[in-house]
Amino acid sequence: MTHINMATIDLNLLRTFVAIWEYRSLTIAAERLHLSQPAVSHALRRLRDVFDDPLFVRTATSMEPTDAAIRLHGPIEHALIIIQSALMMFSNFEPKTADRTFRISMSDMSQLYVLPTVMEVLAREAPKVRLDVRQMPIEQLAMALRKGDIDIAIGYLVELGEECIHENLLDDEFICLLRDGHPFQEDELSVQDILALRYVDVSSNITGHGVTADAAFGKAGIAREIALKVPNFTIAPKIVANTDLALILPRAIAMQLNHDQRYRLLSLPIELPPISVGLYCHSRFLSDAGITWLRRLIISLFASGSHTGVHMK
Repeated sequence: MTHINMATIDLNLLRTFVAIWEYRSLTIAAERLHLSQPAVSHALRRLRDVFDDPLFVRTATSMEPTDAAIRLHGPIEHALIIIQSALMMFSNFEPKTADRTFRISMSDMSQLYVLPTVMEVLAREAPKVRLDVRQMPIEQLAMALRKGDIDIAIGYLVELGEECIHENLLDDEFICLLRDGHPFQEDELSVQDILALRYVDVSSNITGHGVTADAAFGKAGIAREIALKVPNFTIAPKIVANTDLALILPRAIAMQLNHDQRYRLLSLPIELPPISVGLYCHSRFLSDAGITWLRRLIISLFASGSHTGVHMK
C-alpha cells in the first residue's frame, strides 16, 4: 500500500485534480483555475507521484480518469466542498467596497427585463461589482452552477436538479405582439386569426419559452405559419414593428417593449402553460455571502410585483 505523505499535498493540488476530472482537459482546467497549462501539467505530475498512479490518461479526445482517480474523486471533492463552505461562512461581503465579478446566465429576453434595473442599483449600492452575463444552453446549466462557472441563472428553465436552489421571480403568460398599424384591428384574436397570421419564431435552447409555446399550439391543432426563424429574441420585436408579422412572447417583456405604444398586445384564444421565471443557484454556494447578497437584491427588485404590474410571487 502506498504511503501518502500529507506534507506533499496542498489544496491547490486537490483543486487541480477536481478541475481535470470535470473538464477532462489540461487546457480548459488551466483556464478555469487561471493558471498556465505548464503549471497544471506540473501539478498533475506531483499528484501522480503522491498517489503512485497516472490518475488521468490521454486519449484522442480527452484526459480519462484511471480506476484510482475514480475512487479518489468523490472523497476529494467532498472534502473541498466542506473546506469551501467553512471559509465562505467567515467571509464578509460589503457591497459598497466589494470588487467582484458575478457570472450570470440568462437569455437575451431575460437580459432586457432584468439588467437595466439591476445595473442602475449596482451603480448606486455596489459600484465596483461587475456582472459577466452569458447565454448557456439549458442542458449545460446544472453542471455550470455546480462547478461555479455560473453563480446565478435566471429564466424560464427546466428542472435543474435537486442540488439547485430555485426561487420564483415572476408568473407570466404568453401573448401575441403586433405592430400598432397592423391590418388586424380587432380587440380579440380567434383561432382562425391565429392561423391567418404569419410569425417570427425564436428558436433557442437558452430558455424553455419556445418549446412550451410550440407544444401548446400543437396540442390545440394549430400550425402557425413561420415566416422567419431567428436564434435569439433581440431582433424579433424590430421585425414585428416594421412588418405585418406577429410574435408570441411573455406579457412582461411585451409591456416593457411597448413603452412608446408601438405595438398591440393581444391575449391568445387558447390556454398556454404559465411562464414561471426563476432564479437558480447551486446549494454548495449557499454560504457565499456575495451570491446571497446578489440573490436577495434581484428577488427584492423583481419578486414584489411592482416592476411591471404583472403578477409576481
